[in-house]
Amino acid sequence: MKYLAAFVAATATLCLQNAVAGPADYVYLPSVEYGEREIDFKFGSATKKGEDRLSAASVGFGYGATERWFTELYVKYNKLGDQNANFDAWEWENKFQLTETGQFPVDIGLITEIERPKDHSEGYEFKWGPLFQTEVGKVQLNANLLFERHYRSTTPSNSEIGYQLQAKYRWLPQFEYGLQAFGEMGKWNKWEHDNDQNHRAGPAVFGKFNLGGRQVIKYNAAYLLGSTSHSPDHTFRLQTEYEF
Repeated sequence: MKYLAAFVAATATLCLQNAVAGPADYVYLPSVEYGEREIDFKFGSATKKGEDRLSAASVGFGYGATERWFTELYVKYNKLGDQNANFDAWEWENKFQLTETGQFPVDIGLITEIERPKDHSEGYEFKWGPLFQTEVGKVQLNANLLFERHYRSTTPSNSEIGYQLQAKYRWLPQFEYGLQAFGEMGKWNKWEHDNDQNHRAGPAVFGKFNLGGRQVIKYNAAYLLGSTSHSPDHTFRLQTEYEF
C-alpha cells in the first residue's frame, strides 16, 4: 500500500500544478510485446469558443523490435476550421520497457519521440519522459511525465513539461471505462500562471476484440473538458489499433 500511496500522491501533486499538445494525443503505456506489428490510427478534434475547430489525425506502423523496445513511424495531418486537411509532420516514436511486467508494484517505461514538422522553421521537436503503471484490483492506473523541446528552430525554444493520467476499470475485454487527463504547464523550471496552463480531463472508454492468432483490434476514446482559459473547451480523441 505504501507504493500505491506514493504513486497517487505524486500524480495528485502533478495534477494540481506551453508546447500545446495536439487533440489526437494519447496516453502512453509502458509495456512492449516482442514481435508485435501494428497499424495505428489516431484522430482528435478540439473546440474553443470564438476560435476555429482544430482537428488532427495520424497513421502509423509499429513493430516490437525486441522484448524491451517498440518503434513506430507516423505521418501526421491537421485541419483548421473549414480548411482542407494538410500534411503536418513525420514522427518517429520509440518506447522502452524498463521493468518486467508485475516485477515491482509499479511498471516503468520510457518514451522518446522525434518529430519533423512540414514547416522546417519549427526545427525538430523532441519529446521524452518516464511512464508509470500500477494495478489495484481491476483498476489500472497510469501516470506519465513528459518533457518537450524544439531544436534547430528559427525562434529560441525552452524545455517544457506536461503530463498524462489515466484510470481504467477492467470490466469486459471488449468494453472498459475510466478517465483520462492531459496537461501542459509551461517551462519545466518556471511554470505558467495557473490560468495560462492547459489542462483537459474527462471520461474514457477502452476495449479489444480478438480476431484469432495474434490479430487484435483495440480502441480507446475520450471526451475531455478544459479547466483553464488557455485550454480547449471540448476535445474528442480516438485511437484504434490493428495488431498482428
